[in-house]
Amino acid sequence: MAIEGIARPGARPGGGTGTAGGADHPPEPAMELLVHGVGGTTAGEMLGDPRVTRVTGDDTASIHRRTDDLEDRPWDDRTPLREAYCWCNLTSGDASRVLWLLLLPFMIVNLAHWMRPPSRGARRSHTVHDVLLRLLALSLTVLFVAGVCAVSLDLVAWQCAGSAACAADTAWIEPFGPGEGWWSRPGRRLALAALLPAGLVVLLWWLSYRTWSAYESASPPPRPRPDGGDHATLSLPGFWYGRGLVARLRATHTAAGLLTVATALLVATGEYDRGPDGGTGTQAAGWLLTAVTAAAWAVVTVQQLRHGRTEEEPDERPEPPAARALPWGALALLGLVLAHAAWDRPGWEAAGRLPGAAGVFPVLMLVQVVLIVGLALAAHRMHRRAPREDRGALHGLGGACVAVLACGLGGILTAGVAQRVADWLDPAAVPGEPGAVIAGPPIVLTWAAAVIPPLLAVVLVLAVAALVHAFREARRLAPGITGRYPDEQVEPLRERSRAIASAIALARLTDRVSLLIGLLTGTALVLGVVAAAGSATGDTPSRALDDGPAAVSWLADACQELGSWLLGAGVLLVLALGRWAYRDASARRTVGILWDVGTFWPRAAHPFAPPCYAERAVPDLSWRMATWAEATRGRLVISGHSQGSVLAAAAVWQLDAATRARIGLLTHGSPLARLYGRWFPAYFGPRALAALHRDMPRWRNLWRDTDPIGGPVGVAAVDGAPAVDLGPLADPLHYGRTPRRPLPEPILGHADYAADPAFGAERAALFDRVAATGPEASPTVPARRGAAGSTGP
Repeated sequence: MAIEGIARPGARPGGGTGTAGGADHPPEPAMELLVHGVGGTTAGEMLGDPRVTRVTGDDTASIHRRTDDLEDRPWDDRTPLREAYCWCNLTSGDASRVLWLLLLPFMIVNLAHWMRPPSRGARRSHTVHDVLLRLLALSLTVLFVAGVCAVSLDLVAWQCAGSAACAADTAWIEPFGPGEGWWSRPGRRLALAALLPAGLVVLLWWLSYRTWSAYESASPPPRPRPDGGDHATLSLPGFWYGRGLVARLRATHTAAGLLTVATALLVATGEYDRGPDGGTGTQAAGWLLTAVTAAAWAVVTVQQLRHGRTEEEPDERPEPPAARALPWGALALLGLVLAHAAWDRPGWEAAGRLPGAAGVFPVLMLVQVVLIVGLALAAHRMHRRAPREDRGALHGLGGACVAVLACGLGGILTAGVAQRVADWLDPAAVPGEPGAVIAGPPIVLTWAAAVIPPLLAVVLVLAVAALVHAFREARRLAPGITGRYPDEQVEPLRERSRAIASAIALARLTDRVSLLIGLLTGTALVLGVVAAAGSATGDTPSRALDDGPAAVSWLADACQELGSWLLGAGVLLVLALGRWAYRDASARRTVGILWDVGTFWPRAAHPFAPPCYAERAVPDLSWRMATWAEATRGRLVISGHSQGSVLAAAAVWQLDAATRARIGLLTHGSPLARLYGRWFPAYFGPRALAALHRDMPRWRNLWRDTDPIGGPVGVAAVDGAPAVDLGPLADPLHYGRTPRRPLPEPILGHADYAADPAFGAERAALFDRVAATGPEASPTVPARRGAAGSTGP
């Protein structure tokens, strides 16, 4: 059988000895700038020395050197001068970041914005795609606030406080229960309960404002916009500076959240005010407030349609007065609605579910389905018009699939919290069933819980199918493993070959993720439609299918009970995870891996998503490289592992040509093409990476086929510069025992690329190539006080 080749260390394109300077040129300072990947690490671990000194930066993100290396000097292969950029605290440093667990659907829908296909020749589709995404993101904010209203207004203030039996069993609700007290009026209870969702909206505003001040306010080095040519979008000066857009989006989403609370109160009071017992004054006031609220919703929608990104230049446009005033106007309107709801209405009694609560969630689901279908159509049109080599995963529907997951997760979290609170308020019976003292959450949320077991069954089937495929692939690869080590004369070891083959097969499952996600989102969409249609019957799944065949009735009962239990367990798991991460810094770092992957992109769709750490990290790296090269006239290689390679590439894109001429780029274990190129083709597709290679010809990429994350970037030689990729590197480094390595070598997979001799060889070759192409002109950086980088840090 054919044996797949292994790249051997030692071959160094570009030649050279790894030393700087020569007889005619004095040695130049040379430095390697290390950027770590997901999960974070310490500067001491990166530099291989516990004695490190911070040379620039703060407690959130900083650059360190070995304490013995505080002075710049020429390159030495034995004791290289290195700096380590530590950015892990951007996603896991502060204990308050645990609150980001609540924002997971917002993060996912923000990812969908960046997964659009390239928009060459389809500007209208691009605009439609972005508008639909922003409206979908707004619907998730409404869903979040409506879910909190379902708990505080409906379950607590209306159902439990309105039931003498439920209020008597819950000590803190009993003072608000039926009777002659001032709080016994339903409207006053609703007004008090409305403070919870309104307070959470204010909390989201505060989190967004706090992170906006820390992340979106970091500006890259000023430089002119690239002239002409096929420049990548990530090279535009304003790409990593979204301060203005996030401020405008934050204003509209905050207003939408407050208006959701006001709408829920107006719908609840309106049913009574327009009835035979309603007063003329409260009815007129209700109609007036409803008209004002509808006008406010129209303003929010229009503002959302107008909020587009500006990437050609940093977005420093002042926030429009209307956008700035919108949250304050919504807050004032909510105050008037609270006063209207608390007005005395003799004879108003709470019964059943809160008026309007049953219809809001099906309407939201319908709106989200329509938006996702429109999103898919726009994306597919852009996909068909994009160059064939730039077409991404799932025929351009990756963003739509991820949007389905965001909406589904938002619905599941809402249903889980509502079900758990309902069970807590009425533990003696299933809410909504005969014998229960409260009606329970809206029917559609019960249906949403019931579809969880079928969805998990599909996930289990897909996981088993993936493992079976990996097992068969490992069995196919095992006989050829020894052929990857032609320099070693060893007898094949069955267990050793099987372990290496299994690592390769499992790593290759990454290339099949798109198929799994497509199947999963398709299933989720079908089950979501089933849940919405089932809720139209007005009964829970158990009661709606009670008259069906015995097997169907049993299955409905089982899905409803198991789904409710799973949702409750999921809520408790999230709370436990949050408590653990709040108390333990290492746990926060583990949870932070999720944010490392999901918050690389700017907040272009949802302002309440966790902040984009790259809007701080990319300017940090760009400033450091530009100022150091200007101050020392030296050579620099930026070395990025895993997610750090994405940050390194983005930072290099932001440099001017003169600075880039003094810099080399070394990536290893890089997801640039394997993940980012496939899922974000407009920004990391083959054309974009080829443009990066033209701008940065001194670029090498190391990869292993046992690595489930990193892979080749697939950029060929161009204009005299060699091809970017070197790999696959041997992993393990040796198959068996050797005189120099008498113990078995580990399978490293995604870790420790620096342990391979090829890493040091390629790094030295990059320094030689930088020296050979050093420009006459010096880099151009602004004279800006406080910039890092001098002859001595």
